Amino acid sequence: MKTLIINAQPDFRNGDHYSIKLQQLFLKKFQVTFPKETVDIINLYDMEIPQLTTDQLLGIWEKQANHITLNNEEKRIFQINQDLIQQFKSHHRIVIVSPLHNFNVTSKMKDYIDNILVAHETFKYTAEGSVGLMTDNYRVMLLQASGSIYTNNDRYTPLEFSRMYLQGIFEELMGFDNFLIVRAQGLQTNGIDVSKAMEQAKNDLNIEFAKFYEQ
Repeated sequence: MKTLIINAQPDFRNGDHYSIKLQQLFLKKFQVTFPKETVDIINLYDMEIPQLTTDQLLGIWEKQANHITLNNEEKRIFQINQDLIQQFKSHHRIVIVSPLHNFNVTSKMKDYIDNILVAHETFKYTAEGSVGLMTDNYRVMLLQASGSIYTNNDRYTPLEFSRMYLQGIFEELMGFDNFLIVRAQGLQTNGIDVSKAMEQAKNDLNIEFAKFYEQ
């Protein structure tokens, strides 16, 4: 059961970020549980991710639809896209590491989703609507750090779009069996004990980790 960590933290080399601390907690738990296995990690802000623009993916797909030969640069970009898709599909456990940026995913995470949410690869169209193709026991876990708290059922709860967006993409559109989330919340909120918040996140991770890898 291969695991892929998608790190969407822009400052991914900085271990002081709480999203990175969540990743380290996950890796420690993984290594203890599966001492003979490894995790594949990609840092989105340290790699080229094609974008949905007319000079990249949109233009490439339009040319392909019209049977127009791609130039060398377009072929290179398209190969990056294909490699991302195949890497994604070959891992049945996906872990997304991310801060919350303006209530949503980071910009590179959105670019990554645009690369792997592709018809005939991770979903297909039918007469009744789109159907996910990632149905062979695929699961995803979001490790999210945020300065505020979004689980108090107040005005901010429905503004936390990243969970809704990612859960919709992975479960509803691509057909993943399960979407799990572990939050380190309120890290910039007055009166919050950060150490207690991280301890709660660690406890939540232990619970969700068991669900993530259960048979």
